[in-house]
Amino acid sequence: MGLLDSILSAVSGDQKPSGTGEANPLLGILSGLLAQSGGLQGLANKFSQSGQGDAFSSWVSMGENQPVSSNQIQEAVGSDQIRAIAAKMGVDPNLASQFLAEYLPKIVDKLTPAGKVDPGADTHQGLAALLPSLLQSLGGKADSNQSAQA
Repeated sequence: MGLLDSILSAVSGDQKPSGTGEANPLLGILSGLLAQSGGLQGLANKFSQSGQGDAFSSWVSMGENQPVSSNQIQEAVGSDQIRAIAAKMGVDPNLASQFLAEYLPKIVDKLTPAGKVDPGADTHQGLAALLPSLLQSLGGKADSNQSAQA
């Protein structure tokens, strides 16, 4: 079972699968992270303050995304917020950090298609539109596994 499968099975719990049912808890978690951080601009500031500003800028820009480690995610986002996210996901904080380290660069990249942070953009709407395709492109095996169990 891959990282995404572990996260999806943890956040979806015993919910009956529906077309995007698995994405809904994840959408809430990611929207919450952005809201508590002050949107994409606030998240950019957090990464900048932790010395990861260049990495965040690479996710926004049109070039290649710089990777970050789970430790760098914890430094930028904060251990308390990682623990809160992990609790919502029903996983260990280290797994939540690994998930964010792997997928946050891709999510920020997709939310900034013009290569810049738009302070007026509705990130919740953007996430809602983005998650189904992102989950599928990232190996949405959980959808087929859960559909097979239905």
